Amino acid sequence: MHYGYNIFKKFINGKLDQIKGLEYAASVVYWDMTTGAGGRGVKARSSALGILSSKVQELMVSEAFLNDLKTLEDNQHDLSTIDAQIIKEARYKYDRISKIPAEEYRTYAELTSEATVVWERAKNTNDFKMFEPYLKKIVAFKRKFADYFGYEDHPYDAHIEDFERGMTVAVLDTFFAELRKTVVPLVKAIAECEQPADDFLYLNYNADGQRMLANELLQTIGFDLNAGELKESEHPFTMGLAIDDVRLTTHYYTDNLTSAMFSTIHEGGHGIYEQNFSSEIAGTLLADGASAGLHESQSRLYENNLGRSASFWKHFYPKLQSTYMKQLDRVSLDLFLKAINKSVPSFIRVEADELTYPLHIMVRYELEKALVEGSLEVEALPKAWNEKMEAYLGIVPPTDKLGVLQDVHWSDGLFGYFPSYALGTAYAAQIQKALSSALDVDKCLEKGDMGPIKAWLNENIHQYGLTKTAVEIIEEATGEPFNASYYTEYLKSKYTKLYNL
Repeated sequence: MHYGYNIFKKFINGKLDQIKGLEYAASVVYWDMTTGAGGRGVKARSSALGILSSKVQELMVSEAFLNDLKTLEDNQHDLSTIDAQIIKEARYKYDRISKIPAEEYRTYAELTSEATVVWERAKNTNDFKMFEPYLKKIVAFKRKFADYFGYEDHPYDAHIEDFERGMTVAVLDTFFAELRKTVVPLVKAIAECEQPADDFLYLNYNADGQRMLANELLQTIGFDLNAGELKESEHPFTMGLAIDDVRLTTHYYTDNLTSAMFSTIHEGGHGIYEQNFSSEIAGTLLADGASAGLHESQSRLYENNLGRSASFWKHFYPKLQSTYMKQLDRVSLDLFLKAINKSVPSFIRVEADELTYPLHIMVRYELEKALVEGSLEVEALPKAWNEKMEAYLGIVPPTDKLGVLQDVHWSDGLFGYFPSYALGTAYAAQIQKALSSALDVDKCLEKGDMGPIKAWLNENIHQYGLTKTAVEIIEEATGEPFNASYYTEYLKSKYTKLYNL
């Protein structure tokens, strides 16, 4: 008993805690870089990130790390269930990271940190050529890494594994094909319908008012601002450094009222997940979402299923209206609800309505597959992007800023992440069904009391972190295995009602 336990404590204190500390420091540098720090310090910060990332890899692939890991695996019977799970997760991470040569890992870390800054400049100046050489190098690494990691059927499977363990191209192709059957006919039918007025959403809304509302929205949904913060970045994101240090960003547009509101609610959903892992796993390798898809289920649930509902805005609309009385004084709640739920193909993914959103994901999914397998090269990406946007959404971006340059993910090297947005939205529909069976959700929303909703999610989803798989959590929380039909039925029901189809 004591032998295994003592080795485990040595392993945690001497190695895993060091790794967590280095990852924390790297995250702080990244946070600083993406929320205001600029100028000539880009190279220095990129170098620092490269050094910190390579030090993490150095520790994880060291002979001492592997020896302790093997000893603990041989003595798992001496460990608690949680400790044994930590060792299992350490093994998974070791097996992944040890396959990449150390020098390549550091070079790649420096590349992606610098590429993120270049991407932001390229987007703001609508200059894909500025970003192209960086993306070429990232794609080259991704092709090489797929070979290092290994795969059975498709090189893209190796990258999906980073975010949705066990998921494959074969499964995703079937999933997206089923979505396409539902979404495309609905989009075509709605194109023939009269659209509700929404011009009032695009008047002048000062950023100070939006900042105040964003913080009120976070408090309403249950994000603890004493254990986190909200700042601004070019592309909204969530960074969970620890359960009591969860950082969110949004982006304010003075000519678009809803962009920051819904991105804030979205990131708040991620943040609530990060703040509510069980105290047993806080600060360990298990304090992470069970999968990227399950993480996205929380952000999409809050943003759409709850955040675009009539019940939510019955409570919150008076606050919004009083903040912008001049713009919204004559806009009824009913008109506001129709405007925020209208469905019209648009260029920007994060501002897409619920119905057209999965088509944006399909565009990126198919392009990523092609880039990784080598059937598409980076210089041809803008043209391929526009062709798919026209094929799926019937629109062609007039600029790369509104097209291929809009997302930060590729500059960060997050190939394999995009499918999780669609999977997460499908998970959210199934979770919402179970949540509504357990609680009077509409009553909670109308009262502005989302505590019971958060408590249910804490108990059934959040607390587990990586102690259970996403597959297990979904089945236990909802009473059945993942079933994408809840998503397709949700979309059909919502949009046939909204447009009287």
